Formats: sequence, structure tokens, C-alpha cells
Amino acid sequence: MPSLSLRPPAAQGQGGGSGLVLLSLIFSWSIQWSGYNFLEIFFSGDDWKVKPQKYLPPFVMWIVFETIAVSLWIVYSEIFYFINFSYIGTAIATGLILFEKKKKWARNMVQFSVGLYMLIYLGFLCGENMQIEGFWYYLFLGAFKAAVIHFAIAKIFGPLLFGRGWCGYACWTAMVLDLLPFKVPVAPRKHWGRIRYFVFGGAFLFVGLLFVLRIPNKEEVMWKSFIIGNILYYIVGISLAYKCKDNRAFCKYICPVTVFLKPMSYFSIFHIKVDKKKCISCGKCERGCPMNVEVPSNCRKKRNATDCILCMKCVEECPRNALKL
Repeated sequence: MPSLSLRPPAAQGQGGGSGLVLLSLIFSWSIQWSGYNFLEIFFSGDDWKVKPQKYLPPFVMWIVFETIAVSLWIVYSEIFYFINFSYIGTAIATGLILFEKKKKWARNMVQFSVGLYMLIYLGFLCGENMQIEGFWYYLFLGAFKAAVIHFAIAKIFGPLLFGRGWCGYACWTAMVLDLLPFKVPVAPRKHWGRIRYFVFGGAFLFVGLLFVLRIPNKEEVMWKSFIIGNILYYIVGISLAYKCKDNRAFCKYICPVTVFLKPMSYFSIFHIKVDKKKCISCGKCERGCPMNVEVPSNCRKKRNATDCILCMKCVEECPRNALKL
């Protein structure tokens, strides 16, 4: 009989009943909120009738996540997967819709809806390490669940569809960093990108040694590493932001997840496209980009192309509506 647990299968049996209530409330809120916005789009105003294609990206994104949700529910007979990915997909689609409705806080809403869910519910309440250490841990166990599924969808294969959308809409580290005052980098980009490979390798080595040295209570170690890791990420991220006067300095130079994200994002289907007939080369899009991307170019090899987080800041800045997702 299919499981009706709302907890991640890897975390079942560890307690945390309050988490069930939290997830239920979050999911209920997301369905009601997104439902309201879909109804507003379809039944109020002429926006949908005039340019229905502008709402295609959120619809496609929602369909993709619903397909994943249903597929994993069927394969694993765990309703948790259905609720988990339905919630995330609904939150992202809602945010994209709100952006089209000119709500400047749309992306922040998605960041907190998804980021806090993963950090507080999956992390603290369910005891799952959703950082890169958790990915290596379950991979070494030979278990395709928890962080492995998360990384496969959001950070390894998913970027082939939505690029670095994870960084712009779901990362709980960037969720906080984006609230800092340095939203537009003022100094030239630094050549510190290699640091990410040392952090990436360090995470792999750390988890590998747990198995090689046969450290007992690995799950407890992983839980503590999740807490310590997040604290360090926030400390380093905030410190770098103030040092470099750049909210996204951590993402550009330190974050180990970009080792997966950058090469896959190169082939992303969803990306910002410029209409050369409308573009007047004013440079506002590039100056407003938090990731220093060469925005007014459709070439995949443009400067910092794989750093685009689909934040839509360039779309907002363009005076001629020459940019679109």
C-alpha cells in the first residue's frame, strides 16, 4: 500500500510531527495562492488574450514539476514526493506569474517559500542534509533518495531545462544574501573562481573519509555538518558581500554547487533572449545584472553566460522590452 507519510522516506521514523502540520499548511497556502493568481490571469483583464505566450514559461515549469511529482510518487509509492515537488513547482510558477504582473517582490516570495521549506522543514525538522555533503553521503550509500534526488533535479539535470534557476529562486543561502544592500556589483569581477573547486573537493573528501575510516553514527555527523555548514555559508557569504560590495560574491567564487550548475546551464532551454531589433545598446541590462552576465547577446559563449540566475533584473531594466525569458 502506498505510504501516506509527508516526511522524506529517508527521515521517516525520526519524529517531528510538527513538520507534518507545517508542510500541510505550506502546501495548502501555495495551492490557494497560485490558484488565485491563475484565476486572476485567466479571468481578469486582457493580458492573457493579448499575449498568452508570456505565461508559457510558468505553465511549462509547473507541468515539469508536476510530472516529476507524480512520477516519483508512483515509482516510490511515497506521497511525500508528490506534495514536495508539487509545492516547489507551484511556488516557482506563481512567482513567474507575479513577475509578469509587475510585482517586484515576486522572486523574493519564491525564494522564501522554497528556501525556508527546504531549510526548516527538510533540514531542521526532518534532519536531512540537503547540502552537497548530503548528496555525497546518499550516493556512497547507493541510495537514490533525499539529497541525491534533490541534486539530480535541481542542480545536475534540471539546469538543462531551467539553467541556474535554483540559484535565483530556491537557494536558502542566496535567499538571505539577496536582502543585503549590494544588489548591483560596483567593482570588476575577481579571479577567485577556483575556490569553488576546493570547497567541492573538500565536501567529497569529508564524506568519503566517513566511510573509509568507518566513523560510527554517520547520520548524526551528517546532521551536525548540515548545521555547521549552513552557519559557515552565511558567515562567509555575508562577509564576502560586504568585502566585495556584491551580494552574489559567494555564488561567483565559493559555492561548490556551481561545479554542477555551470556546465549544465550552458545548454539550458530557458534563458534570457534579446530581440536585436528592439535593443538600443543602452547597457542598462548589463549594469543591473547581479552576476555580471553579458546580457545583450544571444550567444551561449557570451561572458559569464553560465552564471545567469534568471533573476529577471535585466528584463526589468530594459527600456525597450527587448529582453524576455
